[in-house]
Amino acid sequence: MNASDKLVRMANQIAVNLAAQGEAEAIAQTAEHIARFWEPRMKAGIFAADQAQLVPIARAAIARLMEEGRAA
Repeated sequence: MNASDKLVRMANQIAVNLAAQGEAEAIAQTAEHIARFWEPRMKAGIFAADQAQLVPIARAAIARLMEEGRAA
C-alpha cells in the first residue's frame, strides 16, 4: 500500500464514521476534519489521489476543499 492508498483509506474511514449524521453534515465535517487536522503534504496527496477510490462522502468533501481553495 502506497502513501496515496493510505490517505484514501483514511479519508474514507472519516467519511464512513460520520455518515450516520446525514450526507450533507458528513460531507461538511469530513471536509472540516481534513482541513483542520491533516498537514499540507497529506492534503496535497489526497487532492492528487485517484478520486474514484473515495467513497461518495469523502469525494464530495475533497471536492469542497478544492473548490474553497483550502488545499494548504
